[in-house]
Amino acid sequence: MLAIEPSPYAEFLARLGRNLTPEAIVIFTAHWESDVPTVSSTDDAYETIYDFYGFPPELYAVRYPAKGSKRVASHVRERLTKRGIPSRTDERRGLDHGSWTLLCRMYPQADIPVVQVSVNPHLSPDKQYEIGVALRGLGADGILIIGSGVTVHNLRMIRWEQTEPEDWAVRFDDWLIERLQNRDTDSLFQYAERAPYARLAVPRAEHFVPLFIAYGSGGYTAQVLYRGYEYGTLSYLCLSFQ
Repeated sequence: MLAIEPSPYAEFLARLGRNLTPEAIVIFTAHWESDVPTVSSTDDAYETIYDFYGFPPELYAVRYPAKGSKRVASHVRERLTKRGIPSRTDERRGLDHGSWTLLCRMYPQADIPVVQVSVNPHLSPDKQYEIGVALRGLGADGILIIGSGVTVHNLRMIRWEQTEPEDWAVRFDDWLIERLQNRDTDSLFQYAERAPYARLAVPRAEHFVPLFIAYGSGGYTAQVLYRGYEYGTLSYLCLSFQ
């Protein structure tokens, strides 16, 4: 619903897009899983994928016809190969809602090339981090790397009418932010055992691992750009790594 409902988070994303003007975007989406990183490779406009059901008709009317970039996709794969990380390409897949729901808020004109990349939730955090490290420095080429997921994502624990966040969700994010800002990678890589309420916050890792990829791709400074919650537990936490 982020794509069609006004909210403080949607307003933040719009401001963020106005302040960031990349030449291309590489986005790792929690809604595309594969055993090795799979990189979308096309110069055509993407199809908009509606990989959900039961929502209002106006959400299915949203189109985000951004174009891809074979050049950037090839650059991403070259970086991964140099790091010893296998990858493959996909020339047909459209943009899933892990990508277009936030991109339509950040860049509503859909005029920036997008390269979408899959995640493997079964890889260990240190391996996820290495994928990001392989892409470190792309920002100097005008490429924005986005890890699209959610730090606290337990749909069974959502409280639809609740406006205040659950204490356990806040405490998990508090722990996470502190370790990121202190560059405590040992603790972060062992978050499942060390972080408070990790099993509640991350019942399955597909929405969490884009964080490690973004973390690896950035520098040594983790900055909280936005923090908010909906439905008691759903975390809207946006971090910048420079």
